[in-house]
Amino acid sequence: MVEGFDLIGFPGGFSYGDDIASGRIFAMRLRERLYPALRDAARRGVPMIGACNGFQVMVQVGLLPGPAPGADWPEDGAPAQTCSLAHNAGGRFIDRWCRVLTNPHSPCIWTQGLERFLAPGSAGSDLLMLPIAHGEGRFVTNSAQTLSALVANNQVAMTYVDNPNGSSASIAGVCDPSGRIFGLMPHPERYLDWTRHPFWTRLSASDRHGPTPGALMFRNAVEAARAVRSA
Repeated sequence: MVEGFDLIGFPGGFSYGDDIASGRIFAMRLRERLYPALRDAARRGVPMIGACNGFQVMVQVGLLPGPAPGADWPEDGAPAQTCSLAHNAGGRFIDRWCRVLTNPHSPCIWTQGLERFLAPGSAGSDLLMLPIAHGEGRFVTNSAQTLSALVANNQVAMTYVDNPNGSSASIAGVCDPSGRIFGLMPHPERYLDWTRHPFWTRLSASDRHGPTPGALMFRNAVEAARAVRSA
């Protein structure tokens, strides 16, 4: 069935109640049952996204950060986990909107064009905000070398302006080397309309023109999927 998918999303929502750890049961079932299908989808260039709990699942499956640049997905089982989303540095669940930044040098197809919401030289914008709602969202890696490689390869696609959960290098989202597989702790699906913004009535009419940042991310993915299908 997965071979017919043009887009794949791993949603948030406390899968299996997070009874063992956030996303752990869902991730183990994917590793055991669906890794070959997901590997083949990645090879076909299918865009994939995981938000919040979905991001936690993707790093445990090994879909993120993915194989090293230029390397293929392993045939004999899912890649080893090298990243995780640990408990927030403050030890508490966080539910708020955060200003974020995107990496203009990242290959991430999902975040392309989001810089339009930033003024030149800006260190953050009320327009480029996304909501977070998690207790385990602090991005960590298994080594300093892994973190350095993610930064050097421009796989860090999104960062927090104020780093609310203590993530390494303020990381909010990472992509695989192809830029088509993306995971982030913020929820772009909760910002598909300007009226979802926490103080949208204070935004000027000119600011509220066109798609929101969340909607633009999904439009980017749809266009990328169409390009694959028509190739």
